Parts: sequence; C-alpha cells; structure tokens
Amino acid sequence: MNLVYGIQDKPKFPQLLVFAFQQVLAILAATIAVPAIIGNGMSQSAALFGAGIGTIVYQLFTKFRSPVYLGSSFAFLGSMGAAFAGAVSTAAGHVGLIIGAIFAGLVYVVIAAVIKFVGVKWIEKLMPAAVIGPTVAIIGLSLAGNAVGDLTKGKVMVESVSQVIKDGAIVDQVSLVSGCSPYVALICGLITLFAVVLFSVYGKKMMKLIPFILGILVGYLAATIFTVIGIATNNVALQVIDFSVFKDMSIFAIPDFTFLQFGEGLKAVDGAYIATLAVAYVPVAFVVFAEHIADHKNLSSIIDSNLLEEPGLHRTLLGDGVGSMAGAFFGGCPNTTYGESVGCVAITRNASVITITAAAIMCIVISFFGPFVTFLASIPNCVMGGVCFTLYGFIAVSGLKMVQKVDLSQSKNLFVVSVILIAGIGGLSVSFGKVTLTSIACALILGIVTNVMLGRAKEE
Repeated sequence: MNLVYGIQDKPKFPQLLVFAFQQVLAILAATIAVPAIIGNGMSQSAALFGAGIGTIVYQLFTKFRSPVYLGSSFAFLGSMGAAFAGAVSTAAGHVGLIIGAIFAGLVYVVIAAVIKFVGVKWIEKLMPAAVIGPTVAIIGLSLAGNAVGDLTKGKVMVESVSQVIKDGAIVDQVSLVSGCSPYVALICGLITLFAVVLFSVYGKKMMKLIPFILGILVGYLAATIFTVIGIATNNVALQVIDFSVFKDMSIFAIPDFTFLQFGEGLKAVDGAYIATLAVAYVPVAFVVFAEHIADHKNLSSIIDSNLLEEPGLHRTLLGDGVGSMAGAFFGGCPNTTYGESVGCVAITRNASVITITAAAIMCIVISFFGPFVTFLASIPNCVMGGVCFTLYGFIAVSGLKMVQKVDLSQSKNLFVVSVILIAGIGGLSVSFGKVTLTSIACALILGIVTNVMLGRAKEE
C-alpha cells in the first residue's frame, strides 16, 4: 500500500491534530464501553487516561516504530467480572483489577523473554488456529447475555420493594431498578443497533470508520426524545436518561483512578482471592496474545514492514504487556492493540507513529474534561447494549474466521474445536474452594490438552 505518511513522517501540526482525533474516534466507543459494562464504580474517563498511558508505554518499548493504539480489552470482561465477584468489597475489587492485569501482563513478559531466546515456532504448536479460533469465539458468545440484558434497561432508577424472609420474619427489601419501560429501552437499543449496522455498511469515508460513535449518538438522541416527553408528561416509564448527572457539573474533574482505592482494598485481599485472579486472567492473556500476533501481522502488511522482525515480536509483546499493566493501574482495564486503530491506518494511509502518540496524549487530556465525561456517564444501558450486540458479535466472528482456516475434515481438529465450543458455550467452570476456573479458562485448557494429546495423530 502507498502510504501518505510513513512510520517516521511528521504531519504539520494542524493536520496532526485532525489525524490524532480521527484515531481517538476510532478507538473511543470500545474503550469506554468496557468500564460502562463492568460498572462497580469503574470510571470511563480513567479508562481513557489508562489507554493513553498504555499506548505511550507501548510506543516506548517498540522504539516508536509500530503505529497502533492500545485500548480497553473486551477479552478480559469475564476476568474483570470475576475480580469483583470474588472480592469482599468494591475497593478490594478495584485492587483485584490491578493485580489481575499484572498477572496478564506478566504472561506477555514471560512469552517475550522466551521468544527472544528460542523463537516463535513453539507457539504455533501449542496454540494453533484450532485452539485459538474457537476460544476467541467463546469470549464473544459468553458475553451475549450481557448485551441482551442491557437492551431493556435505562439510566433512570426507581425504588423497587420486595418481601424477603430474614431471621424467620418477612421484611421489605428496597432496591433500585430501571424506571423506564423495558419496551421503550428496547426501542432505543434497537435503534442504536441498526444505526451502527447502517453506518458501518453504507457510511462514507469518516462515517464508515466510526459506526459505534455515530450509533451511540443516534441511540442517545432517541433516548433523549423519549425522556423529554416522559418529563413533560410526568411519566417515568418514558424516562430513559438520567439528566440529573449534569447538575453541579464542573468543567474539569480528576478521573476516579483505580489506584486511589488501593490502600483500602488491599486489606481485604487474601491468597485465595489472588489465586482466583490468576486463573481468571492468565488463560485469557494467552488468547489475547494470539490476537496480538494477528493484529501485528495485519499491520505489517499495511505498512509494508515486518513488525515481528523490527522492532520484533518480543518488543511489541513487552510494550503490550507493560502498557496493559499501566492502563489497569489508572483505569482498571487491561489494554490490547486495537483492530479499529489498524483499520484507521489502512483507510487513511497514515502510518505516522507521531499521530498515534498525539492521539494518546489527546485521550489523557480529554479524560479531565468534565462535560465530556458526564455525557459518557449519562449514556443509558440500552444504548450501550445495542452497540455491544455488534461488538460482542465481532469478537465471536473473528474467532470463527480463524476456524475457517482449520481443516475440520481431520478428526484431530474436529475434536479440539468441539471440546472448546461445548465447554465454553455450556459454561463449564470448576471451583477449588474460593478459586474458580471460568468457562473460558476451562475451554482453553481443555483445548490445549486435547491438541497436545492428539499432536502426533495422522489421518488415514
């Protein structure tokens, strides 16, 4: 491909700002979606800050020779959920996010060290497409329930009273639930979903590049119309968006960084919880490692320079791993190289690394801008659910694309893929006391074991 700007080229400053903002738009929706989905006090602005820091760390390790942005990884959604599920408090859960990201990052560091000395051939034998493909698909499919659940929820919350038996007596239990009608929320979610699809397929130039952003804006507009009518008629069933979050809004605000709760949360962390984090994060790190290789091979073909040789796979892995740790320290989300960023490079033919670095700095600055952060906080669940329909689908389909390259006429491959799909979709999980192997971890482990066991099998 003939590049307009090569890796070392430096666009003029006004152009640089435009190109950098284009990269920000490409990665924005997915980066802020992860903390919104996980909840538990996670900050979207902190995730943006963490992604910016992680990208700069990555560029430092790769000697500013790899033009790709790092953002919040959807692959770790289940792991992050396990961090909160196994924690005794929200603060401990935030500490768990940092510890889990360290485990995942260390996987990259160890693999990078091994690759530096022995090469990459062993990776293909341990985790061929027959193992990685269906595992990636399982990550997307396992999250489908989250998208469907959010599709009927708004942001305006009302009190719900239910009766429960406590100490032998019937007592009222008050909880907060979505106040708007599930049908109104569903309409807003479907409008968002179809907007993303239409912009992605029929959009021109920039519109085609940012279908998730445009989809969110269209869905938000629909939700706003319903909410305004609901407020005017005093009908809470139509009120989808909670506009009260804009009260007392400051122009500048410091993000709620993950590390701010480290001191309080660390007191509630024990050995069993750390073990739970290890088995929740480490197996997924191997899957994301496969995506890392795929992204860099794709980017290498676009810029006509083999990144696996220069700066080298060991450097890109170190940058990704340490950048992921840094991102989680500030925003809680492990980072990964973004396909959206690679696509932006391909479409714009701008491989300038300074553009990626400027985009990272831009995300760091934006994270302190109050009105923008408040707007993100007001996006209703149903709108994010509509976006996640496609995001989760993309993850599943990317795994299925890998399976396309596998010869399923061979019994060996057929058994490997079958074991992973059934274990993952069936939700197989194993608990050892407080330590739990998630369904994705079980599926990947069973797949690797089956592949190794049948490694020398020959077809008749």
